[in-house]
Amino acid sequence: MTWIRKRKKYNRPRKPYDKVRIEEENEMVKKYGLKNKREIWKADSAIERIRNQAKKLITADQDEQKKLLEKLNKIGFRVEKIADVLALNKEDWLKRRLQSILIAKKMAKPRQARQLIVHKHVAINGNIVNIPSYMVKVDEEDKIEIIKKKEIKKKIEKIEEEKVGEKVKNA
Repeated sequence: MTWIRKRKKYNRPRKPYDKVRIEEENEMVKKYGLKNKREIWKADSAIERIRNQAKKLITADQDEQKKLLEKLNKIGFRVEKIADVLALNKEDWLKRRLQSILIAKKMAKPRQARQLIVHKHVAINGNIVNIPSYMVKVDEEDKIEIIKKKEIKKKIEKIEEEKVGEKVKNA
């Protein structure tokens, strides 16, 4: 088995004590109910990767450009051309997170949304999701539901039974 070294998926700001940036980030943390500013930096890096990919595809043929645009539209970014991709910012990324969508749908308040997700009270398409930064696709948006405790126990037991059944089949 080969081990793959994990690398950080963000870059720290170049100026650590830039007052304007710090105030801006504080507002975003409150607005989206984020755990810390590292989540903002991760969103910024993710958008930067998408932008770099778009820059490389400017000179490519239309088929490759369409693939990128379709992929981004499935995620929920409303882009029609490469120029729209280059105009994306970290707020666009933060709006597509599961935590932010719960807030936007008025299912929970910012901090409450994170707690519901982490405590396994949120399901998408019947599957429990406990990752606040999960990127919700457009077709999954209407399948988000908040589960009550009794239902959670039943779903977890059902999943464990399926795992035991699979182990028996494989043995």
